[in-house]
Amino acid sequence: MANSSEPSSSLSFTSSSHLSNGSISQNRSSSSSSEAGGGRGSNLEVISLSRLSSNLELLLIDSTCDYSDAQIVVEDIPVGVHRCILAARSKFFNDFFKRGKGSVELDEDKEGKPKYNMSDLLPFGKVGYEAFLIFLSYLYTGKFKPSPVEVSTCVDNGCPHDSCRPAIIFAVELMYASFVFQVPELISLFQRRLLNFVGKALVEDVIPILEVAFHCESRQLVEQCVDRVARSDLDDISIEKELPNEVAEKIIILRYKPLPGDENNTLALETLRGKRIRRIHKALDSDDVELVKLLLTESDITLDDANAIHYAVAYCDPKVVSEVLSLGVADVNLRNSRGYTVLHMAAMRREPSVIVSLLTKGACALDLTSDGRSAVSICRRLTRLKDYHAKMEQGQKTNKDRICIDVLEREMRRNPLAGNPSITSHTIAEDLHMKLLYLENRVLYIAVAFARLFFPSEAKLVVDIAHAETMSEFAGRSASKGSNGTLREVDLNETPIMQKKRLHSRMETLMRTVEMGRRYFPHCSEVVDKFMEDDLPDLFYLETGTEEEQRIKRMRFMELKDDVHKAFNKDKAEFNRCGFSSSSSSTSLKVGVNYKLRKL
Repeated sequence: MANSSEPSSSLSFTSSSHLSNGSISQNRSSSSSSEAGGGRGSNLEVISLSRLSSNLELLLIDSTCDYSDAQIVVEDIPVGVHRCILAARSKFFNDFFKRGKGSVELDEDKEGKPKYNMSDLLPFGKVGYEAFLIFLSYLYTGKFKPSPVEVSTCVDNGCPHDSCRPAIIFAVELMYASFVFQVPELISLFQRRLLNFVGKALVEDVIPILEVAFHCESRQLVEQCVDRVARSDLDDISIEKELPNEVAEKIIILRYKPLPGDENNTLALETLRGKRIRRIHKALDSDDVELVKLLLTESDITLDDANAIHYAVAYCDPKVVSEVLSLGVADVNLRNSRGYTVLHMAAMRREPSVIVSLLTKGACALDLTSDGRSAVSICRRLTRLKDYHAKMEQGQKTNKDRICIDVLEREMRRNPLAGNPSITSHTIAEDLHMKLLYLENRVLYIAVAFARLFFPSEAKLVVDIAHAETMSEFAGRSASKGSNGTLREVDLNETPIMQKKRLHSRMETLMRTVEMGRRYFPHCSEVVDKFMEDDLPDLFYLETGTEEEQRIKRMRFMELKDDVHKAFNKDKAEFNRCGFSSSSSSTSLKVGVNYKLRKL
C-alpha cells in the first residue's frame, strides 16, 4: 500500500525556527569539530543521534517509562506528553506553556497533571488521534513514521490508496498540526504531499485540501486547488456550500472570467429560474418543507429541475429528506449535471437513514457514475479501515460507515448481476460487454424462447412493467438469418463515450427486465439461473451436433421444460395465496401485480 511503504524520514532537531542563535552556533561548532575529526567523529555523531532518538521514543511507546507531566486529550483519548520536549521542539507549545494555566486547560488528572483538549488548541480544522501520535513521534525522535494503514487507506481492495479520501484526510490532519503547532519543516513536507494529491484525486476530494491550504496560508497549494476546482464539473452550489466565501468567490470569478476581447461583459446576472431554484434550496436549509410545496405551486420549477433531492441528501437533516421524498413528485433515480444519482450523493454523505429512505422509495443501487462507480464503491472509497472494522460496544455511537456499506452491499446482492461491489471502474469498463452479453442471453433465450413458449402473456407483462422496449429487437435478431450473436452492428462513427453510455443504458434496461422476473416469478428465475450456470446456451438448437449430442439436448430440454412448468405453478400458487386471481391471462395477472406494486 502506498502509505504503508513510505520510508521513515529523518529531519534535524535544529530545524525549528524558534531555537536561539546560541544553540545554532553551538550546533555549527559541533559540526565543524566533527568534520575536523574525520569520518570517525561523523560516525560517532550519527550513532549518538540515532541512540538519542530511540531513547526518546521509549517515552512514547514504553508504558513503563511514563514520566509525562501533562496530557492532551484527542478524540476522548488522553495522550501523555512532556512539556519540556514539546516546548523545545514547537514554538506554539513554547509560548503556550509560558502563559501557564488558561481557559483551555481541563481539570487535572488524579496525579495532578494538567490536561488540555486538542479541539481547544486548534483555531480551525481537526487532528485525529493517530495523526497526533505521528506528529508527536516526530517531535520526540526527529523521524517521520509511515502513515498507519488503518487510518490512511480505504476499504476498497482495488484502490491503490494514493488519492482516496482516507489518505487525503490523514495528510490534511498532519498539515493542520504542523501549521498550528509551528513546525516549519513538516509544513513543507505536507505541502508537497498534498500537491501530489491534487492532480490525482476526485474533485470532491480536493475540497478538504483546499480548505487546509486556505487556513494554513499555503499560496501555491491554494492556487493549484482553485485551478483544479474551477476547471472541473463541480457545481456552483457545492462550491459555495463547502468552501470559505473568499475561496468560493475566487473560483466562481475564475470560472466565468470573460473571454479575451469581451472584457466589458461582467458575470451573467442570475436568471429568474436560478433565483427560484435557490429559494427552494433555502427553504430546505430552513427545514421548511411546507414552504417548498408553496414555492412549487407558485412557479413552473419542479423538484427535479432544482435537483432538490440531491441538495437535501447532501446538506439537510435526514428528516427533511424523508419529508421531501414523501411528496412523491421527484425522481429518486434522477442524475444531476455531473451524472450522479441521489443515491450516489447519499453514499458520499454516509448517513444510513438517508440511504435506507432512498432505497425504500425505489433508488437503484446498480446505477453507475460516468466513471463506473456504484454507490457502494463510492462509500467504500470514503471509509477508513479503522472505521469499517471497529468493534461496537454497548453505549458507543453507531458505526455509520459500516452500516452504509452493509446496506448497499445487501441491496447489490439482491441482484447477482451487480457483481463485486469493490471492483474498480477499469474492471467495470472491461467487464461491461460480458455482463451485457450475459443479460442478452438470459433475456433472449429465457424471456423470449421459454417464457413465450410456456406462458407468453405473463412474460409480456413482466417486460411491459420493466419498460424493456428492446425485447422486440432481441426477438427480431434471433429470427433473422445470418445473425452472428453480436450485441449490435459496429458504428464506426461512435465515440468511446457514446458507446459506453449506450451500453450502460442497454444494460440497465435488461437488468430491470431480469429484476422484474425475479420479483414476480421467483421460482422460475431460480430455474433460469441454474440453466445459465449449468447448460450451454445452444440447448435450444436441438438439431445441431452429433446424434448423441442431439439426444442429450432433447432429454435436457424436456427436463428443463418440466422444471419451468413446476416452478411456474409454484409462482401462481403463491399469487393465489395472496388473494390474486388464479387465471394466467395477462389481464388478471396485471391486476394482481399492480395491486402488489401498490402494497410495496
